[in-house]
Amino acid sequence: MARPVRNAPQENALSSSRTFFATTKTHAGRRLLQSERNAALLIDVLRSYMAAGKFKVHDFVVMPDHVHVLLSVRDDMTIEKAMQLIKGRFSYRLKHECGYLGEVWQVGFSESRADDAASFERHQRYIAQNPVKAGLVERVGEYSYCYGYLAEKKRRG
Repeated sequence: MARPVRNAPQENALSSSRTFFATTKTHAGRRLLQSERNAALLIDVLRSYMAAGKFKVHDFVVMPDHVHVLLSVRDDMTIEKAMQLIKGRFSYRLKHECGYLGEVWQVGFSESRADDAASFERHQRYIAQNPVKAGLVERVGEYSYCYGYLAEKKRRG
């Protein structure tokens, strides 16, 4: 399987602008993330790294066969390391807690920089609209495996 295209130039990986839109896909496009258990597990992995202060997740959506995440990394971390942490912890937990025996992720990931407010907002719109475009829900805000839905649910109690 071909590796995803890397969009951010290597020399920018440690620059002062540290917010990225990243996408990673499941191995062979398997719909591993379509179950509530697996989607919730991936969301828990994202939350645990945020709680540990490893990076800041601004937005995400867990689709059946891929995940999009808008995140900021600290000065001492690369986007490569952040994605390695996410993919590695999820794989480990899926195998050890759920007994999954197969490959979990496609090799690599794709990313682009969110260099300014317009880029950041464009990526947030893309994340919000992804489940609608995929036909999983009719309207933005209805998909339960995304940051916006969970934040609204928490706000309402």
